[in-house]
Amino acid sequence: MIKNKLLTMVYAIGVSCVLMACSYSDRPAEPTVSQVVEENVESSEVEETSEAKENTDIPSADLPLPEEVSTEQIDEISPTLTLIMVGDMLMHTPVENSALQENGSYDYSAIFMHTKELIQEADLAIVNEEVIIGGEELGVSGYPAFNAPYELGHELVETGFDVICHGTNHALDKGKRGLLNCVNFWEENYPQTAILGVHDSQESQDEIYLYEQNGMTVAILNYTYGTNGIPLPSDMPYAVDLLEEERVINDIKQAEEIADFTIVCPHWGTEYLLETDSQQKKWTNIFLEYGVDLVLGTHPHVIEPVEWVVDEETGHEMLVYYSLGNFVNWTSSSGDGIANRMVGGMAQVTLEMDENQQVHIKKYDVEPLVSHLQQGVNGVTVYPLSDYTKELAARNEILKQDAAFSLEYCEALCENVWGQYEVN
Repeated sequence: MIKNKLLTMVYAIGVSCVLMACSYSDRPAEPTVSQVVEENVESSEVEETSEAKENTDIPSADLPLPEEVSTEQIDEISPTLTLIMVGDMLMHTPVENSALQENGSYDYSAIFMHTKELIQEADLAIVNEEVIIGGEELGVSGYPAFNAPYELGHELVETGFDVICHGTNHALDKGKRGLLNCVNFWEENYPQTAILGVHDSQESQDEIYLYEQNGMTVAILNYTYGTNGIPLPSDMPYAVDLLEEERVINDIKQAEEIADFTIVCPHWGTEYLLETDSQQKKWTNIFLEYGVDLVLGTHPHVIEPVEWVVDEETGHEMLVYYSLGNFVNWTSSSGDGIANRMVGGMAQVTLEMDENQQVHIKKYDVEPLVSHLQQGVNGVTVYPLSDYTKELAARNEILKQDAAFSLEYCEALCENVWGQYEVN
């Protein structure tokens, strides 16, 4: 079965120029991590140790710069589709406390107030919802067994997200009951919102989600490396989409048959590592071999490189965002490297259908983001780094846990991991 979201075909009548905080029209150079961000981080929150990083070579390819369009060509502009994705919604206890209002209700709008416009501008907006939304009846909780109230789901939709990725290592933090509460919430309140990675039936797991716009059909898949050692319910082997090779390959093959463009959102990698590991390289090769076009990765809780890879036999190219880091978080850990977790990225990709009805990436960027943390109601929010100031950084309470945090630190981190970062 296939889920379809139909939007009215819209053709542009003009061309606007949008200033992005970080552009990747060419493949970035291999990152050189500076002294301020290269120290290994040991944390009590590490939930799984991935395999050691291996030097698995994946050839890279450059993406040509989009050609300028003259005013005479405006009427001939090809159909486009813009999409964004943000990283982990990691709802630690202080983040939940920030959303708790004096009347006992939860209001998460402050978290999104500085990014909502960017999210709503996209045709298709995706979020990695790290925390299961099981409702207050199961107890609102932070690390290590997360659970959020239903108000978080309402706010994600109000903010403008179209696709919610729940396929994470925390999907079973509240067991079968938590997962079913979460799925039921979405089905009953927002059936038009795509919920990926968790299921209440085999039929649901067998569906390939499709998004359609301007004659383009995009398939989106979401998987996690595991569930923190919590086994799938014995009567629900379909509950969570895992990175299992046979299933993943079969899903990709099906997606390639029915879609023009395939996106995979894997929850993978090594926590707090600013570079890729061997498992990410392995899965990148599998995704590339079977025709995936775009990979939007999460889980390491820090940003990782963005690069093009190419299949030397077929010439097929694939763009990989290895990790978008955290969208919001307030870890309880302290020490060197904690500041790295405050920086995330918003992937921004524009798809285009050419005259041969082939869909490809026209341009791609990343908007650096910062988790801004202050005690009190509505004290936690997320800023684009381009809007962040030294004054705000000086008030960010993560300084109590890592004194290295500063605006300059965040800028250096982006430059060293992404290579072409520029401050507007």
